[in-house]
Amino acid sequence: MAVLLAIAALWATPPPDAPIPRDSRPLTARLAATTADLGAAIDRWRTAGDPARGGPPEEVTLDALYQQRIYIVLSDNARLARAVLRRLPGRVARAARSEIAARRELGRLSRPRPRSAFRVGRAEPAGRLRRYYAEAQRRFGVSWRVLAAVNYVESAFNKLRNASSAGAQGPMQFLPSTWRAYGLGGNIRDPHDAILGAANYLHANGAPRNYRRALFRYNPSALYVDAVLRYARAIRADAGAYYAFYSRQVFVRTPRGLVRLTGPR
Repeated sequence: MAVLLAIAALWATPPPDAPIPRDSRPLTARLAATTADLGAAIDRWRTAGDPARGGPPEEVTLDALYQQRIYIVLSDNARLARAVLRRLPGRVARAARSEIAARRELGRLSRPRPRSAFRVGRAEPAGRLRRYYAEAQRRFGVSWRVLAAVNYVESAFNKLRNASSAGAQGPMQFLPSTWRAYGLGGNIRDPHDAILGAANYLHANGAPRNYRRALFRYNPSALYVDAVLRYARAIRADAGAYYAFYSRQVFVRTPRGLVRLTGPR
C-alpha cells in the first residue's frame, strides 16, 4: 500500500490519450494513483468550486476519463482484472470489483450501432441534478442514489441524447406510452421532469420496498437491475462516487469497436 501511495504522489494528471499499462503491477499502481487523485480533485471541486454551476474542473475530467479507460480494459480482460484486483488495497479493490461487474453486465445488454445513430449533449450541472434527485426522493420515497444510478446507466446523465433501439427517449429513457402514464404531464426530455417521472414509476412498481422488482419493471433484465444497484451502492459507500460517474465520458459500441463521443481530445 505504501508503494502505491508513493506512486500516486508522483502521478501527474493524465492527458486524454495517456497509455494504459497491460501488465498487472504497473496497472494496479496507476489505478490506485488515479483513484486517489480523482477523489482528492472531487473533494476540491465540492469544497472550493460549485458543482451546481458548470461542469467539472479539468483535473476531475482527466482523472475520471483515465480511470474509466482503465476499467474498460479490465472489463474486457478477465485475467488481467483478477491480477489487478488481487493487488489493490481493500476499499479500492471493492469499488473496482463492483465497477467491472457492472460494466460486464451492461456490456452483455448492448448491441453495436453505427456511430451516426448516436447524439450527445451537455449534462445539467451535477449539483442541480442532485437537487432533482432529492426532490424526487422527498416526493416518492425513492432513493436519490438509485435515481442517479438509473440516470447514469440510461443516458450518462443526459449526455447521450438519442432514442434507444426500442424507442425510449430522454434522460431516463422512457417509452412514450409509459411516459403518458407516469410522466406527470412533464417533458420527457427535460431532466427535472424525467427524474420525477422515473421516481413515480419506480414507486408505483414497488420502490422503495423492493428496488429489484421496481427496476425489473423499468427494464426487464436481471443484468440491468444488478448493474444499477451496484452503482447505487457505490454512491452510498462513497460520497464522491456520484461526481466521479457524472464526470465520465460517453463511450458507445459500434461495429468498428468502442468509440468515445465526448470529452477532451
